Amino acid sequence: MKKVKVRLRPLVSKLNLPAVIKTAILPGDTVERLFIATQVGEIFYIGDGEMRVFLDIRSSVIELGTSNGGYDERGLLGLAFHPKFYNNGLFYLHYSAAGTQGPGAPQASFEPDPCDPVTLHVKWVNRETEYDHIDTVEEWVLQANGKPKKRRTLLNLRRPFANHNGVNSLNFSPETGKLIFTNGDGGSGYDPFNLSQDDMEIAGKIIEIDVSKNRHIKHSPVVTRFNELPPGIQEMLTAVAKGVRNMPGITFQWFHDRYVKYVGNVGQEVEEPIYSFEKYKSIPVTRLVQAASTQSKPDEEGLINFGWRAWEGSFPTPVLRECTNDETLLKKNIAFYDEAAALSAIRLRPLTSYFHYDAREDKFAGNALTGVKAYMGNDIPGLTGAVVFTDFFKTGSQPEDKGTLAYTFRRADGRQNDFSEIQVDYDFGPQSAYYVSLGTNSSQTKLYLGVHGSMNVTDLHQGSVFEIIP
Repeated sequence: MKKVKVRLRPLVSKLNLPAVIKTAILPGDTVERLFIATQVGEIFYIGDGEMRVFLDIRSSVIELGTSNGGYDERGLLGLAFHPKFYNNGLFYLHYSAAGTQGPGAPQASFEPDPCDPVTLHVKWVNRETEYDHIDTVEEWVLQANGKPKKRRTLLNLRRPFANHNGVNSLNFSPETGKLIFTNGDGGSGYDPFNLSQDDMEIAGKIIEIDVSKNRHIKHSPVVTRFNELPPGIQEMLTAVAKGVRNMPGITFQWFHDRYVKYVGNVGQEVEEPIYSFEKYKSIPVTRLVQAASTQSKPDEEGLINFGWRAWEGSFPTPVLRECTNDETLLKKNIAFYDEAAALSAIRLRPLTSYFHYDAREDKFAGNALTGVKAYMGNDIPGLTGAVVFTDFFKTGSQPEDKGTLAYTFRRADGRQNDFSEIQVDYDFGPQSAYYVSLGTNSSQTKLYLGVHGSMNVTDLHQGSVFEIIP
C-alpha cells in the first residue's frame, strides 16, 4: 500500500486523558466546535481560540485508578450529540458511576484451560453482590441558560469487572437516527462467563436505542440482562450485533449511495481486527426476551456476530504458552474449540487485522486498538476514502512508548485487505505518547488525535489533542 506521511498540529495540551473527540454546533452558534471528553469526567469545547468548560461531572464518575496502579478502563467513556442537537440541545453520556464500587466478580484473572472443562463453562452468580461497578447511559439537555441538565437515565448496567466497558461508546446512526451503544463484554480476559454470545446478556452487544420512545420513563433499574429491564425500556432497544469484546466506537462512511459501518474489536493475545459491514437486521429486544421465555431460538438472520469469545478476529481464540525448549517461541492452543467450530460459518470476517507479533518488515507489532474512523477529506493525499485507526502503543517504539496510526481501504469485492502504517512527523521528545483516541468532524474531512503521556489515568494533565494534517 502507498506510504502516507502526516504531521500533527497541537490544539490543546495539559488535559486529563482525552477519551472522546467530537464536533457539534451549539444552539444559537454558527461554527462547528471541537468537543473533548476526558476520562475523569470533564467535557470541554474549543471556541474563539479558547478552551471552555461545557460540563464537569467528575463528582459523578467513579474514583479511577484505585485498584490497578493507575491504569483504568472505567470513567467517562461515551458522548454523543443528538442529530437535532442544534434545535433540541439533547446529548448523551456513558460513564462509570461514583459510589458503585463493588468487590468484583470471581475469575478476575481468568484464563481458560482447554484440558479442563470446568474453566470453559464458568457462570456469573451472585450478580447483585459480586460485581465491580455500575455503568450508566443518560440523556442530558443544554438548557436555554447554557447550563446542561440531566433529563433521564436510559440504562444502568452492573459490570462484573473493571475493564471492557467500551470507549467512544455512544454514536448516532445516520441511517436509523438511533443512538448506538457499543458495549464491551464485561471484562477480565477471554470473557469467562461468555456474556458476549448469550442473547439475554446486555454485555458484548452493539445496541440501538430509540431515544424518541417512552420519554416518560425517567429511570432504568440496575440490570445485567435484557429480561430484567421493564417493558418500556425493552421497547426502546434493538440488538445489532453480538460477539463484542471491546470496541472503540462505530463509524459510518457514505459509500456508493449507502452507509458502510466500521468497528474494531480489541484483541486478546494475538490480533486487533477491524470490521466493515453494510446490511444488518437488528432484532428487537422484546423479541429476544420473548424467545428466551418460551425457550425458543430467535431468528438471528442478519444479526452481526463478530465471533468473540471463540474467535479473535481471523483466528480461533488461542491460549499462549512459552515453549519449554525455546522461550522465544510460543505454543498456541485453541481456547474454545467447540465454540469456534459452531461459529465458523456465521461470524463476520475482518476487513483487516494487525497483530501483536508480526515478522514482516513493513508492519508493526501493536497492543490495543483505540480508534477507528473513516476519512473523506482530500487534504491528506492517499487517505481519501480510507479507514484510519490508532493503536495505544507499538511494541519496540523508542526511546519511550509511542502510539501509531495506520490505514486500510474497503475493497469493492468485499475481501480482506492489508494495512499500512502512517508515518507521523512529530517529535514527542523523550516522554511516552500513548494514542488514546481518534476523532473526526461531522463531514469526516478532518482527523483529530488524542494523546496521553502515561498509560495511567491518575497521571493528570498529561493529555493533548492534535489535528492530523498533511
